[in-house]
Parts: sequence; structure tokens; C-alpha cells
Amino acid sequence: MKRQWSGKTYGNGWMHLWLIRLLRVLDVRVLYAFTFVFVLPVVLLVNPSRTYIYRFMRERMKYGRCKSLWKTYVNHCMFAQLVIDRFAMYAGKEFDVKVVGMEHVERLIALPGSFMMMSSHVGNYELAGYTFKSVGKRMNVLLFSGEKASVMENRQRLFEDNNIGMVPVMDDMSHLFEINRILSDGEMLGVLADRINGSTKSLRKRLLGGDVLLPQGPFSIAVMKSVPVIAVDVIKTAARQYTVFITPLEYDAEAPRAKQVESLSQAYIDNMERTVRRYPTQWYNYFEYWV
Repeated sequence: MKRQWSGKTYGNGWMHLWLIRLLRVLDVRVLYAFTFVFVLPVVLLVNPSRTYIYRFMRERMKYGRCKSLWKTYVNHCMFAQLVIDRFAMYAGKEFDVKVVGMEHVERLIALPGSFMMMSSHVGNYELAGYTFKSVGKRMNVLLFSGEKASVMENRQRLFEDNNIGMVPVMDDMSHLFEINRILSDGEMLGVLADRINGSTKSLRKRLLGGDVLLPQGPFSIAVMKSVPVIAVDVIKTAARQYTVFITPLEYDAEAPRAKQVESLSQAYIDNMERTVRRYPTQWYNYFEYWV
């Protein structure tokens, strides 16, 4: 697959600082409007992301040409809101967050041992870590290590306030030792399981009528450690509101290990497809995702 989108937040530390200062005094909706009218039309003219999302709407969601064009614009508007909302959280703003399925998390926290939470690049998964304080078990989040320093610093500040630790993915694979410690010590681990990001082993799955590759690592780790797994989807449902959907991912812990990995990854991709079909404009993979 061609990877033409780095996944890094646009801008430098100086720009991020001024955006945070601006959001301390402005309502996020002011920046939404400015972005939709003045910024996005230019972005869509010069950025190849429009091609990938238009193709997604046409080939995967099966929309007509006009609807696909409109949905491509809406998708970029939603992504702009995601970025603005992230910096608004850095500036101290709060959002109304509703949770569907919180009883699944509470049940697992009450039990001894670890569990994993798997998310994807659909919706604003990061906001969950800024909103909820981890009580009973420490939460740890596996993150892309190549993000801008200013973003990582703000993440660290907000996560630590909520008893959440960051585990950057390192080229030397040293993060695997930390993952082993987390799952051995009865803590929680959150991972994004929808992108390969250099993984040597992958799982070929069907999504929206086409083949995609998922990293094998998250599913193999869950099976090897015999930990429960839940899917966490954080979806923007209004200008100042998000809804978190929590879904258990079932797999047979008594089956052979390869069957467990297959079953767990299938449960994950099935949940991901349901979420994407319901919220297609919050699909944020700006590269050729299908193989």
C-alpha cells in the first residue's frame, strides 16, 4: 500500500501555541466556520487526501458522484473539527461526552488482571483519554512516536492528569517490553489496531467489500496474554458533544492460538465496519487503505 500521509499534526510548535491561546477566548464554532469557508476549499484543491476520500465514498460506500463530492467535503470539515477540538482540550475547553456501554469497562476494572481497548482512525479516539480519569487500574496508550513535540507534550499533560501513561512505538521495538509489563501488572492498554505502520506481520481482512491489512501484533498480544478486549469508538455527534461506544470483542480463549487471533481480529473488523457505515464522514485514513 502507498502511504502518502504521515499522520502528523500540521504546523509547528509556535503555530500550536497560538492556536491554544486563541481557543482560550474563542468558541470552537468560530474556528469551525473560518476553516470551512476559507481554509478547506484551498486544502481540497492542493491536497491528495480528497482523492482517497472521494474514492472511499464512491467505491466503498457506493454513493453517487454528487453525494461523494459532498461527503468528501464534509469528511474534511469533520477532520478539521477533530483537530480544533483537540487543541481546544489543550486550552482547557470541555465537551459533553456521553458513553454507551460503560458497564463493560466497569466490569473489567472490577476484575483482577489486565484488559485491552482497541480503537481505530474513525472518530476522535484521543478525546477519550482527555475526558475520562482512569480509576482502579492505570490506563496506558500505545501511540505513534513521530508526532510533533508540542502535541506530545500536551498529550502528556492531559493524560497524566487522568492517570494515563503514554507508550510511544519505537523503531527498536523496546515498547514491547513495556507492553508486557503493563499486561503482567494488571493495567489497561489502549491500542489503535487498524494501521500496519511498518509491522512485518499482518492479517488480511474484508472491509466494505475489499481487502485490508491489519497489524497482527495487537491481536496476538491479547491472545498470548489471554486478556479481555473491548472496542472503543469516539464519535462526534454535535458541535460540542461526543459519544463513546464501547463494545466487547469476543473470542474463544480455549481455541488454538491461531483461531483466537482470527476470531478476535474478525470481531474487531466487524465492529469497525458497523461504525464506518454509520459514520462514514468520520473515516480519517488519508491514504490508499485497501490492497
